Formats: sequence, C-alpha cells, structure tokens
Amino acid sequence: MMINSGYTVLQRYLQLLIPMAARGLLQTKNSLLFNMNYFWLTRFSAEILFRPVSFRHFCLKLESAAAESYQENGSLINKLACMGVDVKMVRRRQPGVLKKMITNEEDLEQFLQSKGATNEIIASIISRYPRAITRSYESLEKRWELWRSILMTDLEIVNILARSPESFFRSCNNINMEKNITFFSSLELTSKDLCNILTRAPRAFSNRVELNIQMADLLHEICLSLGGKNPNDFVKHVISKNVLILLRSSKQVKANVEFLQSSFHLSNEELLSLLHGCGADILDLSNEYIKKNLTIAKEKLLSLGCTEREVDRLFIRYPRVLFLSSKKFSDKIDCLLQANIHMKQIAETSWVLDVSISTITDRIKELQKASYDFNTYGIGVLAFSKKRFEAKLEKLHSAR
Repeated sequence: MMINSGYTVLQRYLQLLIPMAARGLLQTKNSLLFNMNYFWLTRFSAEILFRPVSFRHFCLKLESAAAESYQENGSLINKLACMGVDVKMVRRRQPGVLKKMITNEEDLEQFLQSKGATNEIIASIISRYPRAITRSYESLEKRWELWRSILMTDLEIVNILARSPESFFRSCNNINMEKNITFFSSLELTSKDLCNILTRAPRAFSNRVELNIQMADLLHEICLSLGGKNPNDFVKHVISKNVLILLRSSKQVKANVEFLQSSFHLSNEELLSLLHGCGADILDLSNEYIKKNLTIAKEKLLSLGCTEREVDRLFIRYPRVLFLSSKKFSDKIDCLLQANIHMKQIAETSWVLDVSISTITDRIKELQKASYDFNTYGIGVLAFSKKRFEAKLEKLHSAR
C-alpha cells in the first residue's frame, strides 16, 4: 500500500512537472524565433532605408500617377470635353471632381439653359468651379428661388454666376442662406442693400449666419464705445455703405478702426463721424495695406512741404485715397503739381485723387485750352462726372 501511495504521489508530481518543462521549452523557442525575426527584419528595413532615394521616389511617383489616372472617371471627362469645359483647368482647381462616379452635369446644363445661360457660360462656370456638377437639380431650384427673392430677374443671377460661379455653387446649404436673408432683413437693410450684397459680396450669404451676426455685433459695440446713441442705425449704415466688410474677419475690421483713430489723432466723436461717412469704405482693406500706403503717402506729402495736420486732413476728408498704391498716389500728385496746382488745393480737394491719372491729364489739357484758372475756381471740376464735365467745358468755351 505504501509503495502504491508513493507511486501515486510520484505520478502526480510528474504530471505537474512535464507541462512546466514544455512551457519553458516553448518560451525558449519563441525567444529564439523572435531574435531571428528581429535580425532579418532589421536587415530588410535597412535595405529599404538605404536603397537609393531617386529609385524609391521614382517608383512612388509612378504608382501615384497610375493610381490617380486609374481613379479618374473617363466617361465624365469625355462628357465635360464635349460640353466645352476646360478639363485641364478642372484638374488644377478641383481634381477630385473628375474621380466621382456619380455627377449631375447634364442636370446642371439643362437647369442653367432654362434660366437663359448660354453653352459658353455653362462651360466657363464648370471650368472655374467644377463642384457645380455635384449639385442636385432640387438643390439648384431651391437656391435659385432664394436668389430670386432678392434679385429681379433670372438674367441678373446668370450674370453673377458668369462672373463668380463660386458665389452660387460654393455651398448647397440653402437653410443657412435662408437664415442669412432673415438676419440681414432684421437689420432693416433694404431690398436694394440685399441686392448689393448679392451682387458685390455674394459669399456673405454662404457664410455661417453666426459670422454675419458676429460682424454686426462688433459694429454695434464700436458705435457704443465711441459714444454713439443709435448703434442699430450705425450697423445698417456701415454694412450698406461697404458690403465687402461681411467678407472680412472681426479682428481685421477692429484693427482698422483702431488704426484710423491712432493715426489721425481723432476723438471718439470725430472717429464715429468718419465711420458713419466715407470712412466705412476702407474698413474691408488689409490692415497692412493701409499702413503701408499711409506711411509712403505721408512721406511724399511732408517732402512737398505739407504739415502733419494738413496730411491728416487730406485723408480724413477722403479716406478712399488709401486704396491707391503708393506709385499711383505719387504719380497723381506729380501730375497735378505739374499743372501749377498748389499742394494746399490738393489737400483740400483730396477726392480728386480718386480719378484716374489719364482722366486727370486729359481734363487738365482741355481746361487749359479754355483758359480755366485753377487758382481762382478750384480743382473740383476734375472730379466731375463725364456729362457734367462736358457741360462745364461747353459753358467755358461759349463764355470766351
């Protein structure tokens, strides 16, 4: 019995020992295999890593080109070419469109033709904004309906699309556009104002409505901070005066307002008056552009004997002068001075600088022939409309 009992204990001991030994052997084997794999993996990676770069780049380039060519929808490319679309331009602008398997170029063509667009205009629209062919017929109809709630005729819309296809096709979020129309109307902007926004800054209707609200809130805040009593009227006036402001960031507009005040040493009341007038015209310009033009223009005027105060008054009277590049500004000043017009007259009638240099030159010649005296009668005549200037010239000739 004792022998059997001992045997049983030994048997159980071996049953426990053998699996443990097997696990040990397995771990040893795995370790050996891992080290071997690591050796070969390292060697293989090194070969890849140190393979000549030009060869690897060439292979990758070929594979990329082949993949891109394979992904393009050949049937779509043929259709677009038959429509007169510039396929090369499409590849440059939005190449992903050519890889789509489902597009709506036929619906788009039919829709725009029904609105009076010619085949040439349609081809130009697709060439410049290829994503237009991804819009559904239903989406196009709804968006057209929204635009027609602002503009009077289909032809007006077609003309805008021919000029700026992105403005219509950039977004297919018609709900967002409805919200923007509602918001702009809440600012008491007139139908004429809305039409002006859609004509000159159509992307404002594609903005998230929150961005347009943010701009209105900023103008509201600026008016109150300057002591204005009617911020709602200020917001309406600035936007209707310069709709491009809706395409700029709040940060940029705020920086321009601060720059105008600090550069021309304006009181809050003077700045508010300027912004409520022609100062609103320049709020959409790049802040760096304004600074550069003002710095160079000031140097030019001071070199001609103007005082700091006279320089400030010139720009305050007509801030749009800051639109001019430094060269154009300098050339116009020189042209006027060569006609024996005094710098003081130019400073007091600075809106004349908004007239093209060719027009200024031609009118000076015509007025000199009619013995017009700039020192006596001023230089405002140079900025007359064409019809008004011709009437003035006729009157001068008849009086001789």
